Amino acid sequence: MSRCVTICPVGHVDDEIIKRLAERITSRCGLASQVSPGMENPKYAYNESRCQYNSKLILKRLIQDCPHATFRLIGVTQVDLYIPILTFVFGLAQIEGPCGVISMHRLYPEFYDQPSDFNFLMNRIEKTALHELGHTMGLTHCRDRRCVMHSSTRIEDTDFKQPNFCPTCFELFNWYLENSLP
Repeated sequence: MSRCVTICPVGHVDDEIIKRLAERITSRCGLASQVSPGMENPKYAYNESRCQYNSKLILKRLIQDCPHATFRLIGVTQVDLYIPILTFVFGLAQIEGPCGVISMHRLYPEFYDQPSDFNFLMNRIEKTALHELGHTMGLTHCRDRRCVMHSSTRIEDTDFKQPNFCPTCFELFNWYLENSLP
């Protein structure tokens, strides 16, 4: 198994966003990254009563379709995600699982009546993807509010934290890499 993180568009996602996310994961984590052709719109996960998409169903499909040649897979979608016990989620991953999924829906500045800002959006996407990637590596939520592994229940949490792991989470991330199969 190679140590390559695959970025997978789920439904239509701008190619530039996917390309930049792959580059940022490589620069932050030192892992090779690649972009997969993508998956169809996740209609199978749509909940009419909530007008949202069940992130667990999308994650299940990603796990099922995850290429064996990838170390980790991060799905990126435009749709609004939820889990049954929460109003929404920015992303979801299985602890030490092969995949995670993030939603850009609530990461757009325009969602909060802020002016459009591509770089600001990319910073939010990067932090959210790194957070979910951390979960796939076995990391749980961190108490350090500046650490990318700190829980984001509000967009302000995402904006406050840095796009980096704190020293402890960084050490755990590297320990996992050293002790996982090649």
